[in-house]
Amino acid sequence: MLIFFMIFAAGIWAGLQNSLAGGGSFVTLPALILAGLSPLAANITSTIALFPGQVTSGLAGRKLVSGAGTLSFKMLFIVSLAGGILGALLLLNTPSSVFARIVPWLVLFGTSVFAWGSFFRKTNETSTHIGPWAAAIAQFCIAIYGGYFGGGIGFLMMAALTMAGLATRAAGATKNALAGVMNASAVALFVFSPEVHWQQALVLGIGAILGGLMGSWALHRVNEKVLRGVIVTIGVLLTIGLFVKPI
Repeated sequence: MLIFFMIFAAGIWAGLQNSLAGGGSFVTLPALILAGLSPLAANITSTIALFPGQVTSGLAGRKLVSGAGTLSFKMLFIVSLAGGILGALLLLNTPSSVFARIVPWLVLFGTSVFAWGSFFRKTNETSTHIGPWAAAIAQFCIAIYGGYFGGGIGFLMMAALTMAGLATRAAGATKNALAGVMNASAVALFVFSPEVHWQQALVLGIGAILGGLMGSWALHRVNEKVLRGVIVTIGVLLTIGLFVKPI
């Protein structure tokens, strides 16, 4: 019971963190491994368990979901779905150790770009730094990584979407929706895997839904500057933790 309570608490934390900024799988993976799952089983079980929470967060923030300039949300949806499928296929056919090694660098990069875009660049609200094609390619690559491993995709999407011109709240809501899209394709493949531990996935998933709702409520009400500060703080702490003790 203590182990399942720990998994439930990890689900709430991960759902909240995913809704606000991302990186929730870095909470669930250690929890599942501590509960006795292998790293591969923990990765697949975590992806399935966090999916309902991502869908909940995406639906709760749907009014803020937006495309990036001339890049429509429909196109972001398509590239996220395609990238998620490719990433999931790669995971099922290759070891994930290579991706796991570069996760700290990806999170560091995403956090740095988002912090620069939020606090250091001086520009008007309508200016952008990457065009629609660059944003689409970036989202496709992030989706491949998301389907393969997934840790830190929220930070990478926040960085790409804000660089494409979206405001922080809109980028957060759009990121939540797209995370659900890319993981839907992965879940469709993972659900038949013998590595799934369904009891742990159920407990983790319920916690993630509750955490996702809490995060969506905060996303609509937290002050913009405070929201940016929270996202950057989570990114810095997550990056330090990954470099000190990689998963």
